[in-house]
Amino acid sequence: MAPKEREMSDHHGQFVWCELMTTDADAATDFYTRVVGWTAADSGMPDKRYTILSAGDTRIGGVMELPRSVLERGARPGWVGYIAARDVDAAAARVRDAGGAIHHGPEDIPGIGRFAVVQDPQGAVFTLFRAADGGAAPPPAAAMPGHVGWHELRAADSEAAFAFYADLFGWTRAEAFDMGPMGTYQLFAPAGGRAIGGMMTRPDPADRPSWGHVFNVEGIDAASSRVAEAGGRVTDGPHEVPGGAWVVRCTDPQDVTFALVAPVR
Repeated sequence: MAPKEREMSDHHGQFVWCELMTTDADAATDFYTRVVGWTAADSGMPDKRYTILSAGDTRIGGVMELPRSVLERGARPGWVGYIAARDVDAAAARVRDAGGAIHHGPEDIPGIGRFAVVQDPQGAVFTLFRAADGGAAPPPAAAMPGHVGWHELRAADSEAAFAFYADLFGWTRAEAFDMGPMGTYQLFAPAGGRAIGGMMTRPDPADRPSWGHVFNVEGIDAASSRVAEAGGRVTDGPHEVPGGAWVVRCTDPQDVTFALVAPVR
């Protein structure tokens, strides 16, 4: 499940798509269109229902309902990031060999690309992807409203996690911030690019290691109000972060976590 190849980037190590697997696709789609301002349209897939989310004319992600059989096997609703890989099969094998796992694939989506759903050695899930035609436009400007502005890994061991992803994708260290008792927040960047996210050791050892995704909005207070009005909940913030932006962490009505970022309150 992914957008048409012409709208994907195969820039190795870049996040190129965000997918919501949820227990109520209709309710979730309504929630996020109200909160983030996305538009939604059916993908037209003949064999399954898959909703495309767009920011203006740019497709940024999708929504799909988790089958009951998958839920019964222990799957949880959540956002999953797609990361571009030059060779999905080789990358999936490297994940497995490093102590991670392959949950699905590698498999082709006819006319779209090849993907594999994998889990890093500490348990965080993401998807490897290569577009069928191998190329598309570069990612949009980081701060554009409606786009995915940041990706955050809460790991069991952030140093080991960085080593894993640096080996897999060639990520490099950007700035690092001392968070006091919470440890170091390490920014990372694709080789030769700007920082696209950060990783840290999770504050609560009981929490499962996971990737989080942060969506751009124009103002954080107005967006926080929309979260509550649409049936979600702000669980943390607003907090000002380095660079002057404001962030809130939230849960949607299906109890899926996400975050919002804006340049102003």
